Amino acid sequence: MTPEEDRGQRDRGPSLSRALLQDLREARRAQTLKQDFRQIYRFYVDEEGREKLAAMGRVKRAFVLVFWILKSMLLKLSAGRRLAVFIALLLFLVSRTVTMNLAGREVQIRSYGLGLWSFIILLVVFMLELKDKLLARDEIAVARQVQIALLPKEHPQPPGWSLWSVMQPANDVGGDLVDYLPLEAGRLGIVLGDVSGKGLGAALLMAKLQATLRAFAPDCASLGELGCRLNAILERDGLPNRFATLFYCEIDPASGRVRYINAGHNPPFVVRPGGIEDLKASSVPLGMFPDSVFTEELVDLNPGDMLAVYSDGLTEARNVSEEEFGETRLRAELPGLAALQPEEAGRRLAARVEEFIGTAPRHDDISIVILARRPSRSPRRGLTAP
Repeated sequence: MTPEEDRGQRDRGPSLSRALLQDLREARRAQTLKQDFRQIYRFYVDEEGREKLAAMGRVKRAFVLVFWILKSMLLKLSAGRRLAVFIALLLFLVSRTVTMNLAGREVQIRSYGLGLWSFIILLVVFMLELKDKLLARDEIAVARQVQIALLPKEHPQPPGWSLWSVMQPANDVGGDLVDYLPLEAGRLGIVLGDVSGKGLGAALLMAKLQATLRAFAPDCASLGELGCRLNAILERDGLPNRFATLFYCEIDPASGRVRYINAGHNPPFVVRPGGIEDLKASSVPLGMFPDSVFTEELVDLNPGDMLAVYSDGLTEARNVSEEEFGETRLRAELPGLAALQPEEAGRRLAARVEEFIGTAPRHDDISIVILARRPSRSPRRGLTAP
């Protein structure tokens, strides 16, 4: 093949034959198919349905499961496509061999036409669904670029402190919020929030929460007041069954005092030479009730102490056996990370979770913020992009 031909082949896109050969070479294809079937089961059958299936016998469960998945799939299609799939299934069922007696001879007539039309109808519906998915993927790609632009571009390093964070969405975009807010008198605001749900809807609500927090934080006399104002906005403008957990703290670099609010978020851990302290939630999540009260709390970080904040996607990360990483494993990891720089500690913790997940699909966004009070060192900049 000449260089011009090779260039023309690349311009036309990937070769179908090469793609199929690569699929056949995939070492974990059987395991991948098993994971795909598990995802189909979890997507089309709700928790109540799974409990009912578990109480059935094996044979009955198999037939009922096929029926429920087919019914759920049809209900998720648009009206026109649902009718088309239903017609295709009817054509497939009546597409069979018919024996007729013609002039004293038995003649078999196969209704190939019906089966062919069934295939064509299903192929057209598949093409339309794929088209919609590709268009949505292009829009989500733009949303991902916007979300990356909203992340802080560098990690502030106040004198005597070290700070690092990461946000890894489960999908192309996520509902976790990681941000830093420079405040007056050298103070620094640090936020880790988690909007319920995943995907584009959670990402849009996360952007609203970030903008509201940046607007209100500098002017609020107390963090309790800040929580009330954030809650009022999200409760007024939010969606039903959508809320956000939030851990927001402000550090005073000189004194080591940290004031914070924990609105329904996972308890961050303060790792000290003598043990681990929980910063438990003192308020409900934002956006749930209009009259919620939020309480400001205080904690002092001494030289050598480390604060680890995380989203529930970390502790709820599951492996192929559906086992969660859990708070117990996280607690066991933290003492060995306390002597490390925050970036190294955070990366090691993230790698440990990745190792635990293995080939299992991600179920939720994972975010980590590591803050340590140490002697001043050279800044480490650059946020890990999702």
